[in-house]
Amino acid sequence: MKTIWKYKFDIQDDFVIEMPKNANILTVQIQHDIPCIWALVETENSIEDRHFKLFGTGHQMYYIDIKYVGTFQMRTGNLIFHLFEKL
Repeated sequence: MKTIWKYKFDIQDDFVIEMPKNANILTVQIQHDIPCIWALVETENSIEDRHFKLFGTGHQMYYIDIKYVGTFQMRTGNLIFHLFEKL
């Protein structure tokens, strides 16, 4: 069965989220001051680790094999983060 799941995460340079295989990330946004990823998942698929990297605006990007997920703001726009998935 396909459904949309939400994954909360902490602000860290690198983090891992367990998702069903082949989950399709739809967006990253803030909900109630907590950053979240929403993904379309096939609930019967086995679980895999997905690796993510956060960059702030102006920070050096030293990874090559990454895919852009989205940008979100915190603290009324004073902090801007750009989320990438490591490939």
